[in-house]
Amino acid sequence: MEFDLEQTVMELLINAGEARSNAMMAIQHARKKEWEQADAMLKASDDAARVAHKVQTQLIGLDEGVGKIPVNLIMVHSQDHLMTAMLCRDLAEEIVLLRKEMFEKQ
Repeated sequence: MEFDLEQTVMELLINAGEARSNAMMAIQHARKKEWEQADAMLKASDDAARVAHKVQTQLIGLDEGVGKIPVNLIMVHSQDHLMTAMLCRDLAEEIVLLRKEMFEKQ
């Protein structure tokens, strides 16, 4: 099986973007007090991030720490996208929890 770097990096980008989008949708659902949908979006964000992280791990393994994988702008962009998505997901969970707590205190 031949390794396609461009396709692999695009898979990383797509899944990282999906993880971020789902995290933001969780916040939007929490704003509307749609708790089940917010939780479902957080789970969907986790699922997409897990796929993206698996791709990242594959790239790291193929590189073997010696520069076998070329680092170009799209590779850097995909890594930035994944890190931003993971941070967004963590913050979204906190925001959803805060909104739930505020709602329950009313």
